[in-house]
Amino acid sequence: MSTIRQLDDFISINSCIAVDLYGQVCSESAGTRQISGTGGHLDFVTGAYVADHGKAFLAMPSSRVDKQGIRHSNILPKFTAGDIITTPRTQAPYMVTEYGVANLSGLATWQRAEALINIAHPDVREDLIKAAEAQHIWRRSNKC
Repeated sequence: MSTIRQLDDFISINSCIAVDLYGQVCSESAGTRQISGTGGHLDFVTGAYVADHGKAFLAMPSSRVDKQGIRHSNILPKFTAGDIITTPRTQAPYMVTEYGVANLSGLATWQRAEALINIAHPDVREDLIKAAEAQHIWRRSNKC
């Protein structure tokens, strides 16, 4: 990371598996099933974050379809036991799906949820809004 931070305008692009409505990012596991290791993921995200004019992008498909044809969002209401948080929400960068880009840096919790829902697959957006309401991060009082 000390080398990366010295590179002005550094751009980091990594993939990830999922993000929750709080902005926490998982790039290592799906539940308890290990998919990859940490590698340099957080080093590149943090390095870009602290580099002058640097930016970190984490890209993923907004959703996936299982063998039964059921769509599952990769933007989750919250992570479950076994999911490994690779990037904490305090270092959440730009999140990218085929539906757009969400800059999570410096956003309040409800703003993060709103930004992520905007880049979710259209078929799951209403469910994500309901989940955010149930978690008390999507309320009228938060948006005043």
